[in-house]
Amino acid sequence: MTPRIVTADEWTEAHRAHLAQEKAFIRQRDALAAARLALPWVRVEKDYVFQAADGPVSLGDLFQGRSQLIVYHFMMAPGDPHRCPGCSFLCDHIDGANQHLRHHDVSLVVVSRAPLAEIAPFKARIGWAFDWVSSEGSDFNFDFQVSFSDEQIATGKAAYNFAPLTSRSPELPGLTVFTKDDAGNIFCTFQVRSRGGDPLIGAYHYLDLTPKGRNETGRGNLSDWVRLHDEYEESGARDCHCGR
Repeated sequence: MTPRIVTADEWTEAHRAHLAQEKAFIRQRDALAAARLALPWVRVEKDYVFQAADGPVSLGDLFQGRSQLIVYHFMMAPGDPHRCPGCSFLCDHIDGANQHLRHHDVSLVVVSRAPLAEIAPFKARIGWAFDWVSSEGSDFNFDFQVSFSDEQIATGKAAYNFAPLTSRSPELPGLTVFTKDDAGNIFCTFQVRSRGGDPLIGAYHYLDLTPKGRNETGRGNLSDWVRLHDEYEESGARDCHCGR
């Protein structure tokens, strides 16, 4: 885009008009957040078991004594050597937020179907501190529609983001939010899928302030440029389905 070079007065007027749009957007976002709080919940009836560093844990255990739980579904299937740059990009933002979330009655846990033996080396390599458990052998990822069997994909019987699945990928990203009452009942309160996770990626908000913006000009999503944060010196694009 070729910039318009204008006088200081013209610049001020243009930016003042844009500020009015930003304020309207913020008010809309606040209204959307309020509407989200009013959405109905659904009770989780099934018992799920995950593998953690200290042994098997239940979904209830993941709350760690808090009443709210955010689960990020990291795309990592058993035996798959691919390490998703898009999931990693979002997860790079978790540890900073987590220092505050755990003091506001919220636990955040990352879940993948890969076994801990495959998760742990990657987590150590990247240097993340958040809790990351394995749902291998559990229906958890399938029930919450972020993992899909070959049969589901072949027959078109799968759903993602409240619509028929269009991707051929057996793993897709997302967040699922739960709450637990005093009696120990667990409820699913909200789901984030596809580009709904964009607001959790702080780097995007910095880029949106710059003249080039996100500058995603190739495939039209983050796979244009995002890499694992220790691979930026390497060349070659890595396939990622997160932004599709």
